[in-house]
Amino acid sequence: MSVSMIPAHHPDPEVDTAHGYVANMTQTLAARGIPVSDVWLDPKGPVDATIITGKNALVWDEWTGWRIGIYLSGRQGVRTVLKDPRQLGGGVLASSLAIADLVTSGSSLPLVTRQPHARDGLFDTLRRF
Repeated sequence: MSVSMIPAHHPDPEVDTAHGYVANMTQTLAARGIPVSDVWLDPKGPVDATIITGKNALVWDEWTGWRIGIYLSGRQGVRTVLKDPRQLGGGVLASSLAIADLVTSGSSLPLVTRQPHARDGLFDTLRRF
């Protein structure tokens, strides 16, 4: 792998809150043999992140959790565009092991979302990663 599996810290503290969670996800994917070639934290509204895995990408956001699709475009600061995206489900903070299993099996779990600007402790939980 030519790039670090850890995303760079983001200058916006709210976006950077996802750093540990996304870093944990990239490490788990790589440990499961899923090649990670790039990873970054994206803009907010919603806060999101992208993990490039070959021709596909995983995109996480604070409202819907993880989705996977064919990577078309994107970079830090620009929303990632996927072809044929599929929600992986399992909640906004699904475990890295569950997501790795879903990626390798091609399956998904029920979609559990959260409302924009919800005061549900998500960012407090993210800070613990």
